[in-house]
Amino acid sequence: MNHVPKRSESAPETTWKLEDIFADQAAWDSEFAEAKKLIKKVADYEGKLADPAQLKACFELEDELSLHVERLYVYANMKHHEDTAEPVYQALSDKSKKLSVETGEALSFITPEVLGLSDNELEAMIGNESLAKFRHTLEEMRRQKAHVLSKNEEALLAQVGNVSSAPGTIFGMLNNADLKFPKVKNEDGEEVELTHGRYIQFLESKNQDVRREAFKAMYDTYGKLKNTLATTLGANVTKNIFYAKARKYDSALDMSLYGDNIPQSVYTNLIDTIHKHLPLMHRYMELRKKLLGLEELHMYDLFAPLVDEFKMDITYEEAKKTIKESLKPLGEDYLNVLQDGFDNGWIDVYENEGKRSGAYSWGAFGTHPYVLLNHKDNLNSMFTLTHEMGHALHSYYSDNNQNYRDAQYTIFLAEVASTLNEALLMDYLLNKSTDPKEKMYLLTYYADQFRTTVFRQTMFAEFEKIVHERVEQGESLTPQDLNKIYYDLNVQYYGPGMVIDKDIEMEWARIPHFYNSFYVYKYATGFSAATSFSKQILEEGAPAVERYLGFLKSGGSDFSINILKKAGVDMSSPEPIEQAMSVFEELIGQMEQLTK
Repeated sequence: MNHVPKRSESAPETTWKLEDIFADQAAWDSEFAEAKKLIKKVADYEGKLADPAQLKACFELEDELSLHVERLYVYANMKHHEDTAEPVYQALSDKSKKLSVETGEALSFITPEVLGLSDNELEAMIGNESLAKFRHTLEEMRRQKAHVLSKNEEALLAQVGNVSSAPGTIFGMLNNADLKFPKVKNEDGEEVELTHGRYIQFLESKNQDVRREAFKAMYDTYGKLKNTLATTLGANVTKNIFYAKARKYDSALDMSLYGDNIPQSVYTNLIDTIHKHLPLMHRYMELRKKLLGLEELHMYDLFAPLVDEFKMDITYEEAKKTIKESLKPLGEDYLNVLQDGFDNGWIDVYENEGKRSGAYSWGAFGTHPYVLLNHKDNLNSMFTLTHEMGHALHSYYSDNNQNYRDAQYTIFLAEVASTLNEALLMDYLLNKSTDPKEKMYLLTYYADQFRTTVFRQTMFAEFEKIVHERVEQGESLTPQDLNKIYYDLNVQYYGPGMVIDKDIEMEWARIPHFYNSFYVYKYATGFSAATSFSKQILEEGAPAVERYLGFLKSGGSDFSINILKKAGVDMSSPEPIEQAMSVFEELIGQMEQLTK
């Protein structure tokens, strides 16, 4: 079906039921008016928060208002995503955004005022029974207090905010607007302009010459700007160190992890444990070389397809059935909620004209979660469906077991539930598969997830750690320094069976995540935690499932590390990463068997 239907032509049973949030526009308008009234009330509490009764009333008002705003915002934007060209919902989305900003401004005095209390007063609030519901919030405020400055200093730092975003903004402009890449020959010998979007397509070509030429063209282009790009990245590192010093943190890394209350050992453990298992990555590279039939494996051969594209046509109905089968290990209750989601308007399934691209899970507290898809009948879409339902069920369990304030889980935890669903689906498909071609296709799909999500992101995380530490120790960061650090890491990670082309030394220059520092490690820890959970669930059964459901029900009621630890995954120890590596080793073993 090449014709993309209009929204009005979509079958109702394949669209989500947003009326579960608001029955109609009138209901939305009346809640909007209610929120506007509540915003006016907030100011009554300013200057009175040293009194526990006033603080409690203020927090309660904050929750009531925030929940209204969340519902209004989520509904308006999801309506807008159904058809982004529809002016009525464009306007509604804008209206909800303005309300959200206005709410944020009205509530902005609360944190500084609470932090203005003396240590003893804050301690007394935390111990006050009438504030028990807000204990986690108050403890979190106390934890932040050590790094909050005086009113004048905070005002000054706020003004520096615009300047400090410059490195990332400049990089974005250079990378997205000004960089022009040369033309390269495609498989048919036609000259095609290289772009960011086409780069991976070229690297996935079966023709090694096409891959090599695109790779060289990409890094030659960055190489010509190496001084500018090194200065830009260096400025971002300097900015991070400035904030860390100003806010009295030990280091830029310490500051980045502090928000989620993640101990540094989680970060260093990840790097150390992956180092220990690099021989597995080297083994996978040897296998890749053998499967591609190459004398030498180069950096531009990492995305070349290992097996012929295996066509898997999977309808949406089949995808749902398969997913449900694959999630049986999670028990009856989980499956019932999943079925409820499938049957009762949680999911917006197919593409239509003007619909937002991609996929997500979203929702407002107090109503069931929603999932937006643009489903195609293939393997990728089936994985997307189980991934997004993982998020949706995490939200469902959190919302149904926590109060509004504690239900929201952190980014550090967010990818665990979605990736666990994918791991169980992969395990199910591999066990069910009888066709060696299909099996090999699945194994390479999974092994490459380990390569890109665990090894590659850990290498990025290590690069960030090294460059920040160098500057913190007063050393330089010339383009030559950056190139050498990055090149040496590639040699270490990919191993002796691979030619580490000199051009790869410039790859640091094109990674946007380096401007959102110390973020990428969360991909590797999330994937490892999920793999560890799936291993425990498949091997232990009921007790592991019980622990896992406990994790889903915890929301954000405690610090992320503690929530995982209670569920049997201790990210401050090497164990979850060791467990993920043992799964990776099994995959490689199975692939080696199939290639004999």
